Amino acid sequence: QVQLIESGGGLVQAGDSLRLTCAASGRTFSSDAMGWFRQAPGKEREFVATISWSGSAAYANSVKGRFTISRDNAKNTVYLQMNSLKPEDTAVYYCAVALYWTILLRDYPYWGQGTQVTVSS
Repeated sequence: QVQLIESGGGLVQAGDSLRLTCAASGRTFSSDAMGWFRQAPGKEREFVATISWSGSAAYANSVKGRFTISRDNAKNTVYLQMNSLKPEDTAVYYCAVALYWTILLRDYPYWGQGTQVTVSS
C-alpha cells in the first residue's frame, strides 16, 4: 500500500520561505514522477511542480523562479523549497506520485493527505 506523508507546512509572512517534505513508502519508485499540487479555498487543485527519477523538473508558471523541487531517491522523499512566498500561495499542498513523468493531475494515482501553507501579507 502506497503511503505519502507530507510535512513542513505552516503560517509564514509574505517573503518568507518554507520547505515541504514528502516521504513515500509502499512500492518501488524507481520510474515514478513525484509531484506537488495545491488547492486554495474555493479553487480547483492545481499543478505546482514535478520531478522525474533522473531529476528532470517542471514548474507551474506561478511558482517558477521561487520554488524548487528535489528528490532523494535513496529515501523515497521529495522536497519543495518555497522562497519569496506570497499570500496567493496559501493553499493545502499535496504530494503525489505518478507512474511516469507528467504534469497532469489526473495521471497521479497516489496522493498524500496534504499540508496547510498559509502566507500572511
